Amino acid sequence: MSDLPKCPKCSSEFTYEDGGVYICPECAHEWSADASAEGVEEKRVVKDAFGTVLNDGDSVTVIKDLKIKGSSSVVKGGTKVKNIRLVEGDHDIDCKIDGIGAMSLKSEFVKKA
Repeated sequence: MSDLPKCPKCSSEFTYEDGGVYICPECAHEWSADASAEGVEEKRVVKDAFGTVLNDGDSVTVIKDLKIKGSSSVVKGGTKVKNIRLVEGDHDIDCKIDGIGAMSLKSEFVKKA
């Protein structure tokens, strides 16, 4: 078999090298040959609506009214959310909003407080 590394994202063994980059044909993930040699994992960067990098534990402010799916409630623009947690997926912020409860938000609708 080949001595190429498995894909760090989906663990496929069908990776191939193109220049200095490894490519996975199954999930289309690309990573540098240097990063795989060092065992460095790529870190996902989440940015708010204005391009500021968000981290776990940050406080953010909602920038527009957001309807809550399956409910008649609304998260008003200007609502401050403390102690966010970044997660994978389309809604990349998990948080707890006072008066509403646990919720997932998209980072494009918040700004760092």
